[in-house]
Amino acid sequence: MQKPLLELTQLGMRYPVATGEFVALKDVNLTVNKGEFISLIGHSGCGKSTVLDLIAGLQMPTDGGVIVSNKEVAGPGPDRAVVFQHHALLPWLTVYQNVELALKQVAIHQKQKVSKTLLNQQVMHYLELVQMTHASDKKPDEISGGMKQRVGIARALAMQPNVLLMDEPFGALDALTRAHLQDALMAIQTELNNTIIMITHDVDEAVLLSDRIVMMSNGPAATIGQVLAVDLPRPRNRVSLSNNEGYQYLRQQVLQFLYEKHCKVKPMTQPRTQEVA
Repeated sequence: MQKPLLELTQLGMRYPVATGEFVALKDVNLTVNKGEFISLIGHSGCGKSTVLDLIAGLQMPTDGGVIVSNKEVAGPGPDRAVVFQHHALLPWLTVYQNVELALKQVAIHQKQKVSKTLLNQQVMHYLELVQMTHASDKKPDEISGGMKQRVGIARALAMQPNVLLMDEPFGALDALTRAHLQDALMAIQTELNNTIIMITHDVDEAVLLSDRIVMMSNGPAATIGQVLAVDLPRPRNRVSLSNNEGYQYLRQQVLQFLYEKHCKVKPMTQPRTQEVA
């Protein structure tokens, strides 16, 4: 049996307040296997970003813990790369240099020496994955928002993380650009077999991209309410899926959770649903 790449166990987050403490997150349990694409979805304030921050090591939990590749997360590390809604590229560096910097940091962390030739090959490889080789000498303010996000994804992939964390990476983009990047992400995951955890508010995006959709209940004391297995075959095509009965069923399940049972829910029993232990 495959050992999970990522384990969240009794994960919780409490903050001190004047009246005692505020429980933001409580009893989050989840295991993720290598190569899985997991979407976190729920209303604002349901703890999605907190879960992502705890996996990234940007915050430390007050309860429970996070294990990645058999090691407990004790802070940020190159085994977990984050792509934010806004690209966060260094504006004074070119597209090439932004990706190159990530590769150099990995080499430093691994105490390896990388030749200029190999470094160049690696940079161009990751830019090619996101179809941005043509803009390698451009600076961030010279390219579009969608292109910036492509470079942000390339930079994250260049870190060769065990887990790629994405916080609404396409949320600020127009619909057409968003669709192109979703397709690019599916192609990249197919090639690299990345493990991806993504926050989204978009139901269609979650169903299109995911192997499982983790639906969070509203806070305070937010937790996982339901985990929905997306058993649609890959590769996936958004046009052909639009009339697919299985796609529509899964979409309806997410919408039902969000708009009818999102507050302090108990896991729903459905044939396609995996209940959380």
